[in-house]
Amino acid sequence: MELTLNSFNRKSLNYLVKTFSIPLGIMILVGMMVIPLSPVILDLLFTTNILVSLLVLMVALQAFRPLDFSSFPTVLLFATVLRLGLNVASTRVILSNGHTGTDAAGNIIEAFGAFVMSGSYVVGLFVFSILVIINLIVITKGAGRVSEVAARFTLDAMPGKQMAVDADLNAGIITSDEAKARRKDLSKEGEFYGAMDGAAKFVKGDAIAGILILIINIIGGLIIGSVQHDLSLDESAEKYILLTVGDGLVAQIPSLLLALATATIVTRIGSDENDLSGQISNQMGMSKAWIPVSGVLFLFGLVPGMPNALFLIAGAIAGLFAWRIGKKSEKSFDKDSENKDQTDENPEKIDVDDVADNSAISLDLGYGLISLVDSNDKKSNGPLISKITGIRKQVSKELGFVLPHVRVKDDLTLDANTYVIRIGHTIVAQDKIYPDRKLAMPSDETQINIQGIETLDPSFGMKAYWIEKHLISKAENNHYMVIDPEAVIGTHLNQILIKFAGELISQDDVQFLLDNLSKSSPQLVQSVVPKLVPLHHLTIILRNLLVERVPINDLKKILEALSNLAEKKMNPEELSEAVRPAITSLLIQRISKINEPLNVSTFNADFEQMLISMAQKSSSEGLLIDPSLAKQIIQSIIDINEKMSAENKTAVVVTSPVIRKDLSILLRQHIEDVVVLAFTELPETKKIKVIATIGEKILTEKKERQNDNATV
Repeated sequence: MELTLNSFNRKSLNYLVKTFSIPLGIMILVGMMVIPLSPVILDLLFTTNILVSLLVLMVALQAFRPLDFSSFPTVLLFATVLRLGLNVASTRVILSNGHTGTDAAGNIIEAFGAFVMSGSYVVGLFVFSILVIINLIVITKGAGRVSEVAARFTLDAMPGKQMAVDADLNAGIITSDEAKARRKDLSKEGEFYGAMDGAAKFVKGDAIAGILILIINIIGGLIIGSVQHDLSLDESAEKYILLTVGDGLVAQIPSLLLALATATIVTRIGSDENDLSGQISNQMGMSKAWIPVSGVLFLFGLVPGMPNALFLIAGAIAGLFAWRIGKKSEKSFDKDSENKDQTDENPEKIDVDDVADNSAISLDLGYGLISLVDSNDKKSNGPLISKITGIRKQVSKELGFVLPHVRVKDDLTLDANTYVIRIGHTIVAQDKIYPDRKLAMPSDETQINIQGIETLDPSFGMKAYWIEKHLISKAENNHYMVIDPEAVIGTHLNQILIKFAGELISQDDVQFLLDNLSKSSPQLVQSVVPKLVPLHHLTIILRNLLVERVPINDLKKILEALSNLAEKKMNPEELSEAVRPAITSLLIQRISKINEPLNVSTFNADFEQMLISMAQKSSSEGLLIDPSLAKQIIQSIIDINEKMSAENKTAVVVTSPVIRKDLSILLRQHIEDVVVLAFTELPETKKIKVIATIGEKILTEKKERQNDNATV
């Protein structure tokens, strides 16, 4: 019980200290400016002021990074107010009791004044003036300028740093927690340097206030001593100037220390390994620098008329430093060589990391394309990485699951300007771009050809030209669409990600989606997976949907549809078809605006019935069609697709659910972006417009051939 009570008392005391210490301190600072203080209390507060200033300077020197002392602007404000409050309190005492003697404002002010003035108040004034000049013009002005520039540059660089964090996260270099920590540091960095820009003004204002307070004290002291206390001008000057200079010195020394701390913080370059002293010693500890220093000092020591002994001793000390630093460097080099030898002692050993690559998506670049990845700014990535990050985020949002990271790496076996896209270890795309040129694609309004390297756009197969940069204006004026090289790769990668989305989703991804859905619909997830549908079956279902570009954003609706099919014994392939009507609206809304009708192509009724009969005869073998007939069907839909593509629309074919899947497999082998729907998947609220009927011409030609054969 006693232990618990003591623990409670300590916690209560800590809470009271944390809660009320700062407000109470501020009230004391304000009270110092209003309530008269005795000389003893002034001595105590002046000592505290010097202690606080020294502490702030030492903390600034020991910080690894400026952000390690992120509270510095606020501490600087409080320290400045403390010093100004002491100036006001000491001024009141000096002007009120200065005629009584030099100890009227306490022992510290008297000691500083007597020590610096050395019996002459003129000397004291000059010494004080020099300290003020050093503080105001040299340290404070420089620190203020550095703070201003650092704040501007830091805020300007913030968007690039944020993009770099996103790029590293998407590339798998850092985890999500590390990305959150970096974003928090970036936000704190912007706030810190913005606050430091204002805090530097405190230091400058404090130095100016010290000068004005000194002038007021001297003029006021001379007037009060001569008029009110009948002192001679010399007596007034001796007493009041000594007190004033002593007071100014007691205030200026802490002010100088805080100015040094401010300059140290704003000029500090962050280091994760060393504090300021360690950083300086590492960077200045070069034997090659100390050797010529020693030589120059020895030369000065040999010049007649110079203090030869002093220069020779300094040269010997510099030479000793050079020798010790050189020995230390040799030991470090030997240790590094030993570690390297230990690492390379078995160079024929091959680890699994040397041959295994588990990246789901890879982008291999020839050496000529490295400039698209590298950046002049070491803290940010090149334009290609930023483009990939945006594409990956966009496609993930469209499809409904987080796509794996895209691993970008160089491949010296490729041609300089060639890139290769892999899904797993399989090459799925390859093309060539020119990083020092732009891709110009002609439009319908383009009337002239432009000089450049003729090629086919890797994404759409359209004729295009790689033009030099000075031809960009000419190309744009002639209605060419000019595309950056990183955008060419990005668009190609976008198509590949959508096309192979079914191969990119894994059981881990599906489990992640289920875990996220269980936050809002826990009972639905528990009742369906794995009780009704095992995880691996659900993965197959989602893959089948993604293969035909059906988004899986609405996983809740998919699980509800699967729960309604639980009584029917169906395999994953059959479930994939059965669940489509519930979510195909997500696909339709991507290819047709809500207020526009859906343009579709249908089959002639007799022709479609013929295809259904073929499918029923072939049973489990799928839709077996005569090659010549299949060629006619494909060519008909290719013609429709080209017409729709010219209008920037997607070709949609509607057919019977019996042959929908087999027909989709057949057509996607030749037309990648065609959409094949069953009539049961069409939403009741969507207007449908039939733009073409497939099969009439084929049936007519078939009947003509049959009639010709019969006639013969």
